[in-house]
Amino acid sequence: MTWAFNSAQASGLAPIVLVVGYQGAAVANAVPPETQIVHAADWSRGQSYSLRALIDALTPEAVDAVCVGLADQPLVGANSYRRLAAAAEAGSRLAVATYAGIRGNPVMIHRDLWDEIGKIDGDKGARALMEKHSVTAVDCTDTGISTDVDTLEELRDLEEEYRGNLQ
Repeated sequence: MTWAFNSAQASGLAPIVLVVGYQGAAVANAVPPETQIVHAADWSRGQSYSLRALIDALTPEAVDAVCVGLADQPLVGANSYRRLAAAAEAGSRLAVATYAGIRGNPVMIHRDLWDEIGKIDGDKGARALMEKHSVTAVDCTDTGISTDVDTLEELRDLEEEYRGNLQ
């Protein structure tokens, strides 16, 4: 989780909001104290509930868009967040990082679409928005990889494979 968080933080985007669920207190203790922590009470019902908790915590007047990354993708690089922010500044309402042409994370969602997040259910997250709206694909192939890591063994394998190759 800390690798994923560190990439988001290194992007320079702000605010950094960490949505926690399972073992939320332990996760929150692993990040700097100035991090805004949001507890997703319904986290076990799927990504849509964590995304909803994030959006509910943001003030639309404070930010125009949000870049959403996932803790189980530790090798997403800071530049992927920066490129999605640039897409938002260029007028995109919904953008997704791609790696060798394959959609991954993070995803940028403009505040114009935030009301729709309350209608998403289950484990879809931003994919539900991508089914209904035009999506800007942002090539992030050279910034890292968006491989999901769900076990310690997968993390060790990924770390061994990419040791020294990512910035």
